[in-house]
Amino acid sequence: MKTDNPLLSLAARRREGIASGIPSYCSSNPFVIEAVMQQSKRFDDHVLIEATCNQVNQFGGYIGMTPSQFRDYVFQIADDIGYDRSHIILGGDHLGPQPWKEQPEAVAMANACELVRQFVLAGYQKIHLDTSMRVGDDNVDQPLGDEVIARRGAQLMVVAEDAFMQLKSQNPDAVHPVFIIGSEVPIPGGAQVEEEMCVTDPQDFENTIQAYQNEFEKAGIAHLFQYVIAVVVQPGVEFGDADVHRYNPAEAMALSSKLKDYPNLVFEGHSTDYQSPQSLKQMVEDGIAILKVGPALTFAVRRALFALAKMENELVTDESRRSHFIEVLEQVMNDNPKDWLKYYKGTPQQQSLKRKYSYSDRCRYYMGVPQVKHAIKTLFDNMEQVDIPMGMLEQYMPLQYIKVRDGHLSVLPKSLVIDSVVQVIDDYNYATKYHFMTSSAMV
Repeated sequence: MKTDNPLLSLAARRREGIASGIPSYCSSNPFVIEAVMQQSKRFDDHVLIEATCNQVNQFGGYIGMTPSQFRDYVFQIADDIGYDRSHIILGGDHLGPQPWKEQPEAVAMANACELVRQFVLAGYQKIHLDTSMRVGDDNVDQPLGDEVIARRGAQLMVVAEDAFMQLKSQNPDAVHPVFIIGSEVPIPGGAQVEEEMCVTDPQDFENTIQAYQNEFEKAGIAHLFQYVIAVVVQPGVEFGDADVHRYNPAEAMALSSKLKDYPNLVFEGHSTDYQSPQSLKQMVEDGIAILKVGPALTFAVRRALFALAKMENELVTDESRRSHFIEVLEQVMNDNPKDWLKYYKGTPQQQSLKRKYSYSDRCRYYMGVPQVKHAIKTLFDNMEQVDIPMGMLEQYMPLQYIKVRDGHLSVLPKSLVIDSVVQVIDDYNYATKYHFMTSSAMV
């Protein structure tokens, strides 16, 4: 087995009795990506940055990037801040027929195959094969069986291996990707609040593995199962608009115990956002070695931008010069509600509050809209031209205030936003890095 993919060490270290894990940062937000890299400079380790099939695909996705373009986008941020590209692990999340699920299987899977091919050719080292959804000609009255899911997953695996062989012929130093499987997966973008959450049944976990092994055997690729390093499971964590279902080790005990029968595998947990540092650490100890997080990171960006906007309102006396960031974001979301409307229920006032403060953070889909980007630039320009009173900074950004006070952080607006994200990242550092303490770890 090749050992040059750093993610292969997760199960190996677990076999040695070491609780080893890695955060998976699933975001295209430039502040998030820069924050992930900036904090990583302290540890000389790898960072795992992922894009979903809806964000990034061969047709551009909703951020308008193909896999190679997203790779270059991430690498450019790294170059701009002096971060070593070799420390970046790129991942493709939910790679499968999801964007084309309304189409017949032949069409949906053809697109899914091309999607996987482009991700592998672009050098992504972690591939989540997600064929858990029905496509257009599946029977809606019957559950999608493990065999069908695994058969489609094996089809994608064949394409991935062919693409890697092509990549390897062009670049002998190319790193073989590792793969994640599993059918108990929230949809890209997160589960809807009303969906029922149940911890994965240990038997379902075993059935998934067996089905994939059988289909790999049928496809003549049994030897490639060595590159399957994790299975996505639901360990009992999820969040809604205002509530977080905190990890309960007792609820997941049967599932985590079953992992002992599969020493070459770990679990991948989605929707670990807003968990406490202690809960995240316990998840890693229970074998949930890959901790996916996304909305909590952009929630931190939004929170910091709101704080800056509140200070701007007091410090920039000429209202016509203000960014009106909060109002611009609200207007843009109202003008194009497709990315939040089915998620935010309630009265108009309740929906307005959710657009601003919901944990699901649907406003992350609007941060790249030109009007919003212009408002952010205006906000930064304005806040760079004023002196923020320390008492005001302590009022609106108390955690950043401490670092500014002690000389560890610049008062520049971009630095304050990035540090707000680092506060979230540090909870994941606490969970996955030895001897790491975070200020919120004992809260």
